Amino acid sequence: MNHTSHTICRVFAILLCGIAASLPAAAPADPWVDSRVFGPFVCRADFVLAPYESVFTDLAEIQHDLARRLGLPPAQERIELYLFRDQAAYQAYLQQWFPKMPYRRALYVKNRGPGMVLAYRSEELAVDVRHECTHALLHAVLPMVPLWLDEGLAEYFEIPASRRLLDNPHHSTLVWHFRLGQVPRLDRLEAIHELDQMGRSEYRHAWAWAHFLLHGPDPARQVLIDYLADIRAAAPPGQISQRLKLTYPDPEAAMVRHFKSLK
Repeated sequence: MNHTSHTICRVFAILLCGIAASLPAAAPADPWVDSRVFGPFVCRADFVLAPYESVFTDLAEIQHDLARRLGLPPAQERIELYLFRDQAAYQAYLQQWFPKMPYRRALYVKNRGPGMVLAYRSEELAVDVRHECTHALLHAVLPMVPLWLDEGLAEYFEIPASRRLLDNPHHSTLVWHFRLGQVPRLDRLEAIHELDQMGRSEYRHAWAWAHFLLHGPDPARQVLIDYLADIRAAAPPGQISQRLKLTYPDPEAAMVRHFKSLK
């Protein structure tokens, strides 16, 4: 399955308000086989985790990057990560605890208690876990995250760190669209507030703007840092597109220049 296809088949940052706060800890039909505690994450799996140690290292690096590059504090609240041996075990759990939720290959769920990430063992397990746990880390320290930014950052961090600058699968498609004069408008992304309005193009565009804000000129990254700081302080953040225009009269042109400068 290609990257954009599996992106669409996963849910990104589902925030559930209707689940009872007393929801018990997840428990599959068989006892948990293995567990890990690392940083804010408490991981339980119904299979042996030893072959997946690198995934936990990746999550620690993502939290470090969010702090170093965006000024976000480390998550202090617990994040529960539940991993299932196969799709059948995962589906059985979802049917038991979330019977009304549309099926997705991996989930991030946030109620009044700790955030929960659920996924099953597949070839894309590491991608799924990095993506959904990025949502969890963001929502552990921020009272809200605009949908486009939430998804853009998760798309950015879902691939290994060595590939994030130049080798994201979105990159080549984006550059091709630039050649056709198709440039994603940030204000259109900001107008999207429902997950089902996000198609493959919207995920790619959200990633592109997140990449620009993370790797573009210093003033662009400072806009993102200040924006997130205002969200943490419960100050009305407004729209990033309006903030960018104070420095870049044409933010879309600045974003295109950023990608053309990458080597």
